[in-house]
Amino acid sequence: MPRGVGVGRRSPPEARPRERLRRYGPGPLSEQELLALVIGSGAASTSAGTLAERVLALSDGRLWDLGRVDQDRLTAISGIGTAGAARIVAAIELGKRVASARTAREEPITGPRDVHAMFAASLAHLPHEEFHVLLLDAQNAPICQRQVTRGILDASLIHPREVFRDAIVLRAAALILVHNHPSGNPDPSGEDVRVTRQLSAAGDQLGIPVLDHIIVAGKDFSSLAGRGCLRGSAED
Repeated sequence: MPRGVGVGRRSPPEARPRERLRRYGPGPLSEQELLALVIGSGAASTSAGTLAERVLALSDGRLWDLGRVDQDRLTAISGIGTAGAARIVAAIELGKRVASARTAREEPITGPRDVHAMFAASLAHLPHEEFHVLLLDAQNAPICQRQVTRGILDASLIHPREVFRDAIVLRAAALILVHNHPSGNPDPSGEDVRVTRQLSAAGDQLGIPVLDHIIVAGKDFSSLAGRGCLRGSAED
């Protein structure tokens, strides 16, 4: 990452990120400049550009890994503070939500790749597991998504009531289970299969079928339906 390009306090006005954003839009700005705009004003002796450089250093300049940096590490950077850390975390979360939003919500889900595209921005970078459900209408178009649990997937801790509650209220025609593997390995564990089969059986009883269970593993993913893991005894 180049040092201080267009972000130093003594830069001419036309070279400063805010003015460059106004003139040219966000595309030409570097990650450091965009982050400096999020940070706002720097500390007494440190520019926003320098603070942005220090934040990026936490992930070795890799934006994909910046989402893994927790708020405490950001706050620990001298000059960022709790307010600056909160702005950065909020900006990252907003970026994830924008990236995961479908441009046309009425478009149906046609396969596992569509589901991965929806969830990768919000789940792929996480250092912990999260379990979500994607509710679908009769045309397999998304209604909404809901987080059910956070932490290692455990069939004993996931009650079908929590998974299907919103599906019943919102009259979903079907749903897809989604969770992430922080390890980057997309292969399902035995517990992943047990949870899938348990919830698939519950869905059959409720008339709200579970169409698939997608494991998000970084830029990779796997489909338990594609692996034949959707049906069978939950005790297998």
